[in-house]
Amino acid sequence: MTTYSIQDVSRQSGLPEATLRYYEDAGLLGPIARDDRSGHRRYGESDLDDAQVLACLRVMGVGIQDMRTYQANRARGRAAAAEQRDILLRHAARVEEQIATLTVHLDYLRVKATLWDARDRADDAAETAARDELQTIVPRFEETHR
Repeated sequence: MTTYSIQDVSRQSGLPEATLRYYEDAGLLGPIARDDRSGHRRYGESDLDDAQVLACLRVMGVGIQDMRTYQANRARGRAAAAEQRDILLRHAARVEEQIATLTVHLDYLRVKATLWDARDRADDAAETAARDELQTIVPRFEETHR
């Protein structure tokens, strides 16, 4: 049976060692086996898989409680499929909101840059067009920041 050190799991999952220890303490990982002689953690294949799943959830901004539910549901399999779907769709909706907000930010920055470029070139027509376009972005900007 292949086992991994905490350094190995950290490197392969992208989670810092302190986070792996925290996730074990929080009940998200493990219990992790210990080496009889040194007492160091020895992760198995399923522990590594769990760490990689948790790393993905963490990057997506999933909170500890939803991670805990997600991990418990993984063990339940098909019986928990609807709950797993709902967790993922709830976070997908949050990500969609973030994308919409960032899209407005990007549009605003690009038009502002266009406006300043027009000013730099003393192009009054392009500056007016940029200012007009900004008027369509500002309400979207305000909407995403309520």
